[in-house]
Amino acid sequence: MKLTLIRDIYTSKSTIGRLFIDGVEFCYTLEDIARPKGVKVYGETAIPCGKYSVTLSYSNRFKQLMPLVYNKPDLTVRDDNGISFSGIRIHSGNTDKDTYGCILLGRTKSENFIGHSKTTYKELLNILGDFDILELEIINEIQKK
Repeated sequence: MKLTLIRDIYTSKSTIGRLFIDGVEFCYTLEDIARPKGVKVYGETAIPCGKYSVTLSYSNRFKQLMPLVYNKPDLTVRDDNGISFSGIRIHSGNTDKDTYGCILLGRTKSENFIGHSKTTYKELLNILGDFDILELEIINEIQKK
């Protein structure tokens, strides 16, 4: 199973995209700002576009098993410039205040907001089931109007 996230709406507060599962559109996503390569503002920056692994692991913050996104053996995200992100999860939430670098899921969208997030997140977990490792590719597209 392959996940593809295509980012296509960029604002001064957030980045909205679409998540595909095996090529079929599943939902909207909301992340922090997608910044230029090599730039990170702590807690306010989306992970760089690229290829990642996703595994289920226990989140101490959320006290449950959740999808964790990483590209390094220590389960962190690092770009070519050595900028590091840790604890990047896929979960529910509605605005950039809920992301802290993570990927939020929802069925509806408006400016800097996605809705029906808890239901969408539960649906994703049901589709994914108990998995070991999935592939996630994140693509930055030109902004849609």
